Amino acid sequence: MPSESETLGFVVLEAMSSGIPVVAARAGGIPDIIPADQEGKTGYLYNPGDLEDCLSKLKPLLFNKELRETMGKAARNEMEKYDWKAATRKVRNEQYNAAIWFWRKKRAILFRPLQWITKRVFPSPQVNYR
Repeated sequence: MPSESETLGFVVLEAMSSGIPVVAARAGGIPDIIPADQEGKTGYLYNPGDLEDCLSKLKPLLFNKELRETMGKAARNEMEKYDWKAATRKVRNEQYNAAIWFWRKKRAILFRPLQWITKRVFPSPQVNYR
């Protein structure tokens, strides 16, 4: 994946799903697909614009069939964790709850001045419990 500007990562995901190790620019969303702990196991990332770094990651894969196959299998296994059920579960359990929390926080900040004014204009009646 030589592109340093089109880094959404679909090509990387497709390659890994097909059991092909990836050599890609460390840019955009690709480091999220191949995080630091997976680098060298499922693929390699090179520094954008650094041709020598890119070639140093490509050469071992070009000349070592066993390494290609091992990394390809690891890439495939990594991608199997992201089936539709897992993706839906992540959206439902993590991202949805985070979005709700964020909205409630924003709403509280937005309505704070209105609440202050409302309390001053319409004070709560005093209740006598005798």
